[in-house]
Amino acid sequence: MSPKIFIRIAAFAVLLLLIGQSMGMLMWDNPADTQKKAVVQMMKAVSTPFMGSTKSLADFYNGNNWLIFGFHALVFFLLLVLSGQIGSTQRRMVVMIVSAVALIYLIFSVVYFLYFFPLPIILSLLTSIFLGLGIKSSRRG
Repeated sequence: MSPKIFIRIAAFAVLLLLIGQSMGMLMWDNPADTQKKAVVQMMKAVSTPFMGSTKSLADFYNGNNWLIFGFHALVFFLLLVLSGQIGSTQRRMVVMIVSAVALIYLIFSVVYFLYFFPLPIILSLLTSIFLGLGIKSSRRG
C-alpha cells in the first residue's frame, strides 16, 4: 500500500476518536446510575479558586474535553493534508511531522490504557501503527 493510504487510514482512526470524544462530551454529565449522578452533581456543585479563576471540577473536565476534541480535529485535518504531500519534495518534513504525531498517539495509547477504556487505546495504537507503516513505506518509494 502507498504511504498516502496508510496516513489516511490513521486519519480515519483519529476521526473515530474525535467522534467518540464528541459522544463522551455530550453524555458524561447525565449518567443513568444514581451513584454516578451523585458524583457528577458534586463535581458541578463544588467550585474552588485556582490560579485566579474559580471553577468546578466539572468545568475543568469540560475544558479538557474541548481541548482533546480540538487536538484530535487538528490532527485529523493535518493528516489529510500531509497524506497528499508524502510523495512531494517536502517528504522529509512530512515524515518528521507524521513521526511526531505517531509518537504522540503511542503515548496517548498508554495514557488511555492507564486511565480510560479499550476503544481509545485501540484507536490510538492503530493511528500510531498506520502512521509508522506510512513512514516506512514512504522510504521505499
